[in-house]
Amino acid sequence: MSEERRKRRIKRVGEPEATSPSRERLIWAGIVGVLILAYAGFWYHNNHKYDGFAKCLASKQATMYGLYWCPHCADQKAMFGKAFQYVPYVECAIKDSHELAPACTSAGVKLFPSWQFGANKPIEGVFPMEELSDKTGCVLP
Repeated sequence: MSEERRKRRIKRVGEPEATSPSRERLIWAGIVGVLILAYAGFWYHNNHKYDGFAKCLASKQATMYGLYWCPHCADQKAMFGKAFQYVPYVECAIKDSHELAPACTSAGVKLFPSWQFGANKPIEGVFPMEELSDKTGCVLP
């Protein structure tokens, strides 16, 4: 744009307003706020998407027997994420002992993890979520 044309435009329209630094900061703060909220929502959804399923397992009297040092038990727990707090769980290891907890002995659990569905005999193994859903009738999210 030529200098002459620019002068005529300034007379006609006025001087263009420069964005103030405080307005720019406000816009960036809004963008960062939206990103933080999106991340928090995504994190919450991923960590709590099985809450309802785990509560349903509890209502159907499905119980998991495990050992705190068992890697397969840890894998089964990890499938639930934060929702595992709602799964009925019996810890069978007694610290500083090679014996099993009395509740595990009376249930007849020998291998871990084991799942007991209602009054049925415990079944050993790491079960995929779909299989737990089939055995209990609980709906997966």
